Amino acid sequence: MSLPLPLLLLSLLSILPQSLSLPKGTLINCGAPVKSLIDGREWLPDTGFVSVGTPRNLTAPVLVPVLSTVRTFPNNPHRKYCYTVQVYRNARYMVRTTYYYYGGPDDTPPVFDLIVDGTLWAVVNTTEDFAKGESTYYEGVFLAQGKTMSVCLGSNNYTESDPFISALEFVILEDSLYNSTDFKSYGLGLVARHGFGYTGPVIRYPDDKFDRVWVPFEGYNPVNVSNTNVSVSDLWNLPPLKVFQSELTTGQAETMELNWPPGSVRESNYYIALYFALGMLGSRVFNISINGVPYYENLDVTSEGLVVYARKWPLSGVTRITLTPSAGSSGGALINAGEVFDVLPLGGTTLTRDVIALESVKQRIQNPPSDWNGDPCLPRQYSWTGITCSSGPRPRVVTLNLTSMGLSGSLSPSFANMTALSNIWLGKNNFSGPIPDLSSLKRLEKLHLEDNHFSGDIPSSLGNIDSLHELFLQNNNLTGQVPTSLTGKSGLDLRTSGNSLSAPPPS
Repeated sequence: MSLPLPLLLLSLLSILPQSLSLPKGTLINCGAPVKSLIDGREWLPDTGFVSVGTPRNLTAPVLVPVLSTVRTFPNNPHRKYCYTVQVYRNARYMVRTTYYYYGGPDDTPPVFDLIVDGTLWAVVNTTEDFAKGESTYYEGVFLAQGKTMSVCLGSNNYTESDPFISALEFVILEDSLYNSTDFKSYGLGLVARHGFGYTGPVIRYPDDKFDRVWVPFEGYNPVNVSNTNVSVSDLWNLPPLKVFQSELTTGQAETMELNWPPGSVRESNYYIALYFALGMLGSRVFNISINGVPYYENLDVTSEGLVVYARKWPLSGVTRITLTPSAGSSGGALINAGEVFDVLPLGGTTLTRDVIALESVKQRIQNPPSDWNGDPCLPRQYSWTGITCSSGPRPRVVTLNLTSMGLSGSLSPSFANMTALSNIWLGKNNFSGPIPDLSSLKRLEKLHLEDNHFSGDIPSSLGNIDSLHELFLQNNNLTGQVPTSLTGKSGLDLRTSGNSLSAPPPS
C-alpha cells in the first residue's frame, strides 16, 4: 500500500451566487415509449440511444414514475449492450444508472457488469435493495473524451437472470467540481455521499443544483445539532446548503469515531472529501485520522465552512474515521457531510480511426451483431463479436472474423482505414456489391470472402499487398479476369472457382 497523496484544505470560494436552473444534460427513461415531464425535467424514451433489448412495464405500482419501465437484455456471457449518448467533448459529466428489479419475490435479481466507454466501472448487484423493495443506483464522474459516451451493461456468468436498467442520466458538472482529479486518466465511482446529523429525506435537486444524492447517515448518534442560521455557500465541490443545517458533534474533549463509508470497500485508492461548518460564532479545532493514519491535524472549523479532501487515499475493508478535539478547542469535534469515490483508472479507448471505420462498416451491414455498440476493443472481455484487438491503452483492430453469421449488406470502403488488420474473414454470408480497394492494408495476410454474392471485378490492387498469402473468393458473382498481379504472385493461395470469370486472352 502506497502512502496517501498530500491533503488539501480549501476555504470558502468567492463565487457570485447564480440563479437556480435545471441541471443540464440528458435524462433517459429506459423502456419508456414516449417522453415525459417529471418534476419539471424532461425524460426521453430510450429508443434513440440503444438498438437492442426488450422494453417492459412493471406490473407493481411504483412511487417514482421513471421506475415504472425497464429495458432488459439477453444474458449472453461476454456480450455488452450499450446506450450511446451525444455529449460535449471535454465536459465533465455525472453519470447515474438506476435499477428497480421487475421480478417477483422468489426471483433472483441479475448481477452484471457496468461499463462506461472502455472502462469497467462497477458490478451491478441489486439483490439487497430488491429484498427491501428499494431501487439501486450507481453514480460516477467521467470526462467526455469524444462527441459521444457509451454506458453498457455487460452480461456474464454471475447469475442466470437478464441484465436490465430503469434510468440513465448524464448531467454536466461545473469545472470546479472534483477538479483535483486527472479525468483524462481516471474516473470517479461513487461509494458513499452522506449528510451527517441530517435526518430528513434524501437531498437532491433543487437543493443540490446538479441533482447529486445526499443520504442521511445512520448508525451513529452522538449529538445532532440543527444549524438554522448557517449561511455557507459555494464551497469547493458546491455541496448543498442543506447539509450544513445539521451536524454531528461531541461534547468538549470527546472523540468522535465513525465507521464510514458504511460496509467494506475493496482495496483501491479513494477520493475523500469531508465538509465542515460551525453553526455559531467561534471555532472548533480537532485532528482527523483514517484507520489510525493522520488525515489532517489541527483543523480549525468556523462558520465560514471548509472542505478537506484527499485525491488518492488507500483504503481496504472497513474504514474508521476518528475526529479528536485539540487541546484548547472551544468545543468537541463536528462533521456535516462527506463524499468518497473509488478512483478508477480508465481502461483506454480503441484508436479513433478504427472506431470511425467500424461505424461505417456497421452502417453498411443490414443486420450487424447486437453487441456492436460502445468501444470495439475495451474492456477486453467485452470486445465486439468477431473483433480481435492489439494490446495497450489505444488498441487497434487486427482481425475481423464474421464467418457464417448470416450477415448481409455491402463492404464499406472504410475497411481500408483499419490499417492494422491482418485477417479479414467474411465467408459464408450474404454480402453483395463490389470488393473495395484494400491496398492500404499493408499487414493483411488473409482475406476470406468466399460463399457470398460479391460482384464486379477483382481489384488488381490486392496484388500490391506484399503480406497477402490467402485470398479466397470462390462462389461469388465476380466477373472479368483474374488480375495478373494475383495470378503471378508468389506464395499466394488464390481460390476463384464458382464465379463468372473470363479466361485471360491467349498470349
